[in-house]
Amino acid sequence: MGRVGRRVLSGEAAACAAGGPSMVGRMERDERAAWIRTTGPGEWSDGLARLFDGARDPASGEVDNVLLVHSLAEDSLRAHLELYRVAMRPTPGLSKTDRELVALVVSGINACHY
Repeated sequence: MGRVGRRVLSGEAAACAAGGPSMVGRMERDERAAWIRTTGPGEWSDGLARLFDGARDPASGEVDNVLLVHSLAEDSLRAHLELYRVAMRPTPGLSKTDRELVALVVSGINACHY
């Protein structure tokens, strides 16, 4: 078991939260993963570039693949970012931190880097 803040996690959730082994390796070996064409910064409209600039990973400066799949559809990216903002908004029963932990565990179960 591992501890994240005041929460106690067990199994793969604890390993993933601690930066240890997770299920990500399983996805790398799975050849059934979908491939979606994306575009790079040189091909982005000004509006798309602004959206991506605001969504870069603070640690790496990279844009996550889950967002890059929207690089062909600016409206789709805008909707994705708004959905994330609303979904992660704290409520009286579930804080933003709690929501992030749920996302971390679900990502681990789905073999998705989070």
